[in-house]
Amino acid sequence: MSKKSKEQPAAPAKPTGWEAAKSYLRLYFVDAMSAMAQGLFASLLVGTIISTLGTQLGIQVLVDVGGFAKSMAGPAMAIAIGSALKAPPLVLFSLTAVGTACNSLGGGGGPLAVLLLAIPACELGKLVSKKTPVDILVTPLVTIGVGSALAYLLAPAIGSVATAFGQLIKDATVLQPFWMGIVVSVLVGIALTLPISSAALCAAFGLTGLAGGAAVAGCCAQMIGFAVISFRENRWGGLVAQGLGTSMLQVPNIIKNPRIWIAPTLASAITGPIATCLFGLRMNDPSGGVASGMGTCGLVGQIGVYSGWVNDVATGAKAAITGFDWLGLVLVCFLLPAALSFVFDLGLRKLGWVKPGDMKLDV
Repeated sequence: MSKKSKEQPAAPAKPTGWEAAKSYLRLYFVDAMSAMAQGLFASLLVGTIISTLGTQLGIQVLVDVGGFAKSMAGPAMAIAIGSALKAPPLVLFSLTAVGTACNSLGGGGGPLAVLLLAIPACELGKLVSKKTPVDILVTPLVTIGVGSALAYLLAPAIGSVATAFGQLIKDATVLQPFWMGIVVSVLVGIALTLPISSAALCAAFGLTGLAGGAAVAGCCAQMIGFAVISFRENRWGGLVAQGLGTSMLQVPNIIKNPRIWIAPTLASAITGPIATCLFGLRMNDPSGGVASGMGTCGLVGQIGVYSGWVNDVATGAKAAITGFDWLGLVLVCFLLPAALSFVFDLGLRKLGWVKPGDMKLDV
């Protein structure tokens, strides 16, 4: 009996040229940044929320727990980046020291330093991983050694550049609150909907103060806007998924019909200057800007604004939290994005630019 030869499936061709470049760009500046934002959220941001609750309720153990979480921001970001890069265990665990070094030496630009320096440390650790009989020594030494050396050499400079750029945006927003309110609101809102991390961007450049308030307005316009204008297609599940989750769910639909993005983006161009010029909405949350890029995701943006109010009152920068403050927060974050996006969307539907089913989600 003759045996039939079995054909082996051909190995998939490796991407080359521009395709390879795009895959690396996506890996390092989309996947890694999104993962970093999750690490930042699970440490600094959640810690800030817990400690704020502890302060308001007078429960010291919550304040302590929040402090523990916040102190782990560097390691959490680095481990999250390593996870996105599919680092083996020894490399992943070694990144805790790298994240600590980068975040500490990077100062106000610590998150950006972690993003830029944890990646090469992780990749070099992966290169030597399981290549020697003493892997348990070599891999951590290379990962920690390279990451720490890069942190000492580059993190302070990265931090200075990030802080200066963020300060430039904040100063420009103070000097030109109307126009910069529009620019910051629209750009950060767009970043929130795109598959990149608006939270990581805001944290990297320390977008606080009026610039942070404009960023919050832009993010809320995208999330609440899409939640409302797609309600007829997605009902309550879509309302919650986008309004308290993320407007990023609409990216596949935006690719099919980019015009569905017009309504919430126009809404952000209006709510941004309203936040900066009328209500003077500021993000002075102790998290250093990450809450500015969260919008209504888990109400983190609103909790961040409130935490900033509490902090300002405690330091004497603000006399008290007023009813006007609350009115501005509710209008900018919820009511105006919903109403403006709804009106703009009606006009787009009458023009035939947006059709039923264009924003349907699988939720």
